[in-house]
This record gives sequence, structure tokens and C-alpha cells, in this order.
Amino acid sequence: MNSAARGATASAGAGRLSLPAVLAFSSTGVPVTVLALALGVFLPRYFAGHIGISLVAVGAAFTIVRLIDIAFDPFIGAVMDRTRTPIGRYRPWMIAGVPVMMLGVYKLFNPPVGAGEGYLILWLLVIYAALSILTLAHAAWAAAIATSYHDRSRVYGWMHAVGVAGSVGLLLLPVLTGGRVEPGTGESMPTIGWIIIIGIPLTTALCVLFSPEKVAPKTARETFDLKEYWQALKRPEMVRLIAADLALALGPGTTAAIYVFFFHDAKGFTYAETSILLVPFIGAGLLGAPVWAAIAQRFGKHQTLMGAAVCYAVFQTILMAIPKALFVPTAIGMFAVGFTSSAFILLVRAMVADVGDAIRLEQGKEQVGLLYAMVTSTQKVGAAISVGIIFPVLSLVGYNAADNAVNTPEAIFGLEMCYLFAPIVFVLVGGACFFGYGLNAERHAEIRERLDARDRAIEMEEPITESLTLSATLPDVPVEPRRAD
Repeated sequence: MNSAARGATASAGAGRLSLPAVLAFSSTGVPVTVLALALGVFLPRYFAGHIGISLVAVGAAFTIVRLIDIAFDPFIGAVMDRTRTPIGRYRPWMIAGVPVMMLGVYKLFNPPVGAGEGYLILWLLVIYAALSILTLAHAAWAAAIATSYHDRSRVYGWMHAVGVAGSVGLLLLPVLTGGRVEPGTGESMPTIGWIIIIGIPLTTALCVLFSPEKVAPKTARETFDLKEYWQALKRPEMVRLIAADLALALGPGTTAAIYVFFFHDAKGFTYAETSILLVPFIGAGLLGAPVWAAIAQRFGKHQTLMGAAVCYAVFQTILMAIPKALFVPTAIGMFAVGFTSSAFILLVRAMVADVGDAIRLEQGKEQVGLLYAMVTSTQKVGAAISVGIIFPVLSLVGYNAADNAVNTPEAIFGLEMCYLFAPIVFVLVGGACFFGYGLNAERHAEIRERLDARDRAIEMEEPITESLTLSATLPDVPVEPRRAD
């Protein structure tokens, strides 16, 4: 019997949320991913083209805010870990993030006449702060809801799939509305803003009203200690996860930066066809997320992630080999690449939750919010620097990105090689980070068994309710820490 199977047996008796409960918990991901896609793809064009802010100023505004936001995530994650209220640890943060996001969305999607770079920076800061609060609280809460090794694959898989549904819905708005709402156009952006404004409180209400939250009992060691934060982050398995997450973000990130150039100039598709090809790529996550989660339950999370990285490299190569201007074969290739890449985020997030359990066993305190902040930051760093990596390379090979520019065959070949090799190299590096990874299903089952025993011992001394967040400080139960490589 392999380690994944033994871990499954060890946790077979653990309670699991029903599928309707998981979907209710995951529903917040729909408006959040709609907003994230709009921020990454449509809002820059909206402010540069419709509002009239210069392209350089728009780029500078997004870069400045992203850099500030990267520093914000670890801070807010650490504060979440120390939060204890009558309604839970992460539930109040979800509630608090909603009005902030609603205000920021209204201001960004309905800018006044004469809005400039300062206006854009201010409300981008508000939006990204709200996104950090909601996404960190949601991911950390999921770790508390799903405590077993394999159930985390299931819950994070559904969270990813539900979020993908939001992205696909945004891309299909032109079809669903008969062309009345087209993301990116000046007339449609306010409508998209109102969709998010209405959706975020409704889906968050589903999440906070119908999802349980059992906070670990408070111990005497649960205090702010910068040294222990550093010890948590430099654990070998956490270093692997951070490095892998950065590489896995840079891989698809490099293709995103040159996506339009590649499919229009190298593959010969129109701009409309290029946009439509995103639908099978993103939509593949609807199927891919639960499938990869099921595979991870059979073989283990880190083995599955390594396999997904190899599959990504294969399908990315096949996509490159498809002849020009063949829409259906290219759409199938995009689906295959999107299917494999959907494994990356969900499996890394589930593995971070496992590391959080190991740290709580050793330190006697919750650090999962900080851990999620670190991997969220690597995603943002990857998105921010991917353009800085790939654009200079395109310049070196002589590619001209100007509208209506005529590029030489050598420049187009350079563009094709950038689209092929950069993502493959980064993704394979990300997968290689998990060779010899020790925190498998069997090891995690042992950690959970010891954690549950300690929590029960504390609860016997001081009865606590399901909220569990205002109980008195109690002495810690000594344990012998064990480390996983």
C-alpha cells in the first residue's frame, strides 16, 4: 500500500463537508475571479483607451500598487492568525472585506470625467487590499474546514473550479447578452462593475452563513513572535512550496504577457478569435480542478503536481506544433494546456495547509494565514516580473509589437520560441521542487492525529463552543516535534 493510500485509511473517519456546503463556501470565488480577470486583462485597456490615461501611466500605476500589495499580504496574514472573535477567526475578515471591495469596484468601474493616475492608484490600492483580505481569509478558512490530507485536495479543487466558472462567465458575457455587454469596452465596464458589486455580498453571505469554522484552542504560546514566523517560513517544505509556486506562476505568466502577440502574429488568428481561444483555456479548469483533486487523493499531492508539470510541457509543445489558423485543433490544444495548469494553484494551496498543521504541532500556534500570504505574494511577484523577463527577450530577437507592424520571419520565430520554451522551463523547475518532498499523506495523518489529541486535551480543561474563539489561555501540551524534509 502506498503512502497516499495509508493516509487515506488513517483519515477515513474524518468528517467531510457535503458537496452543497463546499459549493456554498466556494461561491465567493465567482465575483473575486471575475474582478481578478477584469483587473488583469480589461481594466488597463479601459483606463488607457476609454478614460484617456497614458499607457505608460496606467502601467506605472498597476506596478506601484502591485509592489505595495506584495508587502501588505504577509502583514494581514499574520494579523488574521492572531484574530479570535465570537464568530470565528476568518469569518469576520470575510465580512469586513466586502464593503471595501464594493466601494473600490464602484470607483474603478465608474470613474469620473478627468480621472487621472492618482485616482487610479488610490482605488487600485483599495481594490487590492480588499482582494488580499478576502482571498487570504478564504484560503486559510478552507484549511480549517478540511483538515484531512485528501479532503483538502477535494475542497481546494472545488474552490478552484467555482472560481473558473466566474472567469468563463465573464468571457461569455458577449454571447450571453447578445453583444450588449462586452468586457473591455467603455460602455460595458460599469455593468461588469455592478455585477461584481451585487455578487460579492450575496456569495459571501452564502459562505459565512453556511460554513462551519472551528478555531484551534488557544494555548499559552500563541503570541506574536517574529522569530517563530521566520522559522515557519524557512522550513524545508515551505521553501520548496514558495520556490515552486513562483516558478509555476512564471510559466503561464510568460505566455499571458505575449498571448495576443503569439496567436495573432504567429498563429494568424484575428483578435476576436484570439479572445475566444481563452474560453477553452480557462474553462478547462472547471473539469481539471476536480479531476486533479481526485488524482491527488489516489497518488498524493506532490506526486500529482509533478505529473501535471510534465503533462503541461507535453501539451504546450503540441500546441506549438499545430499549423497556423486552425481554430478547432488550437482550441483543443488550449483546453489541454489549461486542464494541466489548473492543477498548480489548487495543489500548492492544499499543501500549504498541510505545512500549517505541522507548524501548529511544533509551535502551538496558528500560522496558516502567514503561509498563504507568502504563496499569494509569489503569485503576484510572478505576474509582476514575467513581463520584465519576456519583453526584453522579444526585443533582443527583433520583434516589433507596434500595431500593424510587419515582423521578419526571424522575429516571429523568436516569438514562437519564447512562447514555447519559457513556460516549459519554469513549469518543469516548479515540478522538480517536489523531488524528495516528505510531507505525504501518511506523515500528515500522524500530524493530524497528534494535533487532534492535543486539542481534545485542552478542550477537556475548558469546554468550548464551535466558535471557540473567546476561550481562556491554557497551558500547552508538550509534544515532540518531527520535521519533514
